[in-house]
Amino acid sequence: VAFHEASTDAFKTYQTNVKANAAHLAKCLAERGLDIVTGGTDSHLVLVDLRKRDVTGADVETTGLAAGISLNKNMIPGDPRPPRETSGIRVGTAAVTSRGMGTTEMETIADILVSMVEGAEAATIRGRVSELGAAFPLPE
Repeated sequence: VAFHEASTDAFKTYQTNVKANAAHLAKCLAERGLDIVTGGTDSHLVLVDLRKRDVTGADVETTGLAAGISLNKNMIPGDPRPPRETSGIRVGTAAVTSRGMGTTEMETIADILVSMVEGAEAATIRGRVSELGAAFPLPE
C-alpha cells in the first residue's frame, strides 16, 4: 500500500512541498540568527545548532511541547552536551505540510521557534500556535 501511495502524482507533489517547506524554514531560521547544521537541508528535516545560545535542545523541546509544537532535542556533530540535554533541535515539516501550510507559514513558524530559543514562555506562544493550527485543520 505504501509503495502504491508513493508512486502517485499526489504523493510526489506532497514530498516536493515537504522538502520546499523544510528548505524555506531553514533559510528563515538562519536569517533570524540561528545556526543550521550543514547550512540548510535537502530533506524534510532541519537540524538547528544551539551552541551559541544559552539554551539546550531539551529546554526548547519542553517549551515546544507545552505550547503545542512537536519537535525533538537532537545531538549535533561534536555535541558538548549529553544526550539528555543536547545542543540542537530537529524540526520536520511533514505534519504541517499535510495540513496545507506553505512557505508563508514557515516564516511564522520560524518566528515562533526563534522566540522559544530566546526564552519565550510556552503560554505566550500557545495562542499563536493555536491560531495557526485553526487556520489549517487536520485533514480528514
